[in-house]
Amino acid sequence: MSGTPQRVLITGAGSGLGAALADAFETRGDLVLATDRDPAGVASRAQHLALDITSGGDWAAARAWVEQEWGGLDVLVNNAGIAGGGRLDVAGVEEWRRIFEINLFGMVSGLSEFVPLFKQQRSGRIVNVASLAGFVHPAGMGAYNAVKAAVVALSETAGHELAEYGVACSVVAPSYFRTNLMDDVAGADTALTEVMRSLVAGSPLSAEAIAREVLSAVERGDEVIVPDDAARSAIALKAGDRDRYDAVMRRQAAKLNAR
Repeated sequence: MSGTPQRVLITGAGSGLGAALADAFETRGDLVLATDRDPAGVASRAQHLALDITSGGDWAAARAWVEQEWGGLDVLVNNAGIAGGGRLDVAGVEEWRRIFEINLFGMVSGLSEFVPLFKQQRSGRIVNVASLAGFVHPAGMGAYNAVKAAVVALSETAGHELAEYGVACSVVAPSYFRTNLMDDVAGADTALTEVMRSLVAGSPLSAEAIAREVLSAVERGDEVIVPDDAARSAIALKAGDRDRYDAVMRRQAAKLNAR
């Protein structure tokens, strides 16, 4: 990325990592369009827009805004999403559909709207927020693991497909960090929800710390951004010692099943 101010659109910027990313880009001197399904969450931002990522009309309005106000876009940050999961015999199909509709198809809708603009410009960067769950797959989180793995695959595909147009794509894969992402979780597997809430609340990592690492990695041009030590260690364990990794995962599964 160049040293000149970038034009940045961030989804889910009303709180959590989205808000922290908006702060980080703004602190660097970039122009930020903060978007969120709840416009009250971004109303204090200099540039803000209501955007439900499952709405094609909202995405079209966001593109119209950046073209009219800025004449284009440099960085699209697909951050908005929900938490969820549940054991295979507890979480229902509707829970799976909901998490895929928001976390994957919401992102695909944004790419469908903005990729033509990036190709026309022959420049741009896409930053897709996935999770460590895209690479490491603990028990009880089938839907979340699957949708985040899909985001990882989508991001790699986009990077290859758009390279000749001067458009890059990064995927972000943090471990648990303190955020309000768990506030609206309402899945059938309440035991899994309790475990996830405990892990989020007990994390030493803040959204602001993750945002700083993400911004540094985007500036370097990293395509896979693993922003914290816990995530890096988990991925390294899976790659380097699969037997030990499987043993750890199955111990965690046994603890969950015993609840």
